[in-house]
Amino acid sequence: MKLRLSAALALIAASPLPAQTAPDYTYSTPIAGSWTYAATTDGSEATFVNASALPQLAVHCARASRRVSIWKPGSIAVPFLAVWTSSASRSVPASFDPTSRRITIQLTAYDPLLDGVAFSRGRFAVGVSGGPALVVPAWAEAARVIEDCRS
Repeated sequence: MKLRLSAALALIAASPLPAQTAPDYTYSTPIAGSWTYAATTDGSEATFVNASALPQLAVHCARASRRVSIWKPGSIAVPFLAVWTSSASRSVPASFDPTSRRITIQLTAYDPLLDGVAFSRGRFAVGVSGGPALVVPAWAEAARVIEDCRS
C-alpha cells in the first residue's frame, strides 16, 4: 500500500501544472487604419494610425544599435507589454515616458519575436495586462523596419 501511495504521489509531483495560455487573437478583427513607413535620422519607423489618423503603434529601428522598439500610447507605467503573433507571444519588460505618453519595449534586431511580427498571419496584437489588446493588421511596413535593422 505504501508503494502505491508513493508511486501515486510521484506521478502527481511529476505532472506539470496546467500551462497558462496567452489570449489567442487568431480570429480577432484588426482595428481600422493604415501603416506608413518612413526613414528617420537613426534608421526607420513604421507607424500604424487609426481611422482618425491618431498613432496607435509604431515599430522603430535604431540602426546603429540594431535595436527595434515597439511603442504604443499609454497613460500609466506598466511593467510589461505583451506581444502576440500567429507564431509566438511574449511579455517584454516595458518603459514609460510620461512626456511622450508612450509605453515602449526594446528588442535586439534578431529577436525571434520580431520574426513573429514580420510573418504573422493577418494580424498581431500588443497589449498591457488588464487592458484590451490593440490588434493591428500585419502589413509589410513593420517587416521592412525589422529588416532595416538587420541589414
